[in-house]
Amino acid sequence: MRVHVADHPLITHKLTVLRDQDTPSPVFRSLVSELMTLLAYEGTRNVRVEPVDIVTPVAPTTGVRIAEPRPLIVPILRAGLGMLEGMTTLLPSAEVGFLGMARDEETLEPTTYAERLPDDLTDRQCFVLDPMLATGGSLIAAIDYLLARGAEDVTAVCILAAPEGLRAVEEAMADRDVTVVVGAVDDHLNEHGFIVPGLGDAGDRLYGTV
Repeated sequence: MRVHVADHPLITHKLTVLRDQDTPSPVFRSLVSELMTLLAYEGTRNVRVEPVDIVTPVAPTTGVRIAEPRPLIVPILRAGLGMLEGMTTLLPSAEVGFLGMARDEETLEPTTYAERLPDDLTDRQCFVLDPMLATGGSLIAAIDYLLARGAEDVTAVCILAAPEGLRAVEEAMADRDVTVVVGAVDDHLNEHGFIVPGLGDAGDRLYGTV
């Protein structure tokens, strides 16, 4: 497993505004999409391509295009939906699947309540979108779900991560072809399983249900 922290001043700047409790939902949603495009640039660094011959206005040349089978983008509902537009902006030819997962706020264990994915993911590159990597339970379950269906490699893109969650994912995916791209690694998890300093509940803040 590989971990990449996207250390960039624009990401840090946008994260600062995102963290502010006074940032309203419309601005929050816009910032998540902008951040996702920046993080997607890092997350797609190893996306598979194949050569293609084209003719420019000046001369023939060989370039590349996204290879088949097309990548699959999988936002984890509901908060991952806020990241989808930023990802598809950068990777418009990808397919999109959905995975609904919720965390029990007492046990902190994930449960799957919905899925809309191809049955066979053999040789597919998958990109999982989840704003917060807290305990790691939901992300581990989502990655396991995709690998069990034959996904070739999985990249998870998260806005924030807690050290505890990163360690849990690293232990669970030590020998798997998995990459985790995050905008920042925060200090710790509190007793309620929230990232500190974090930004609160990403889903609530995205959709104005605080």
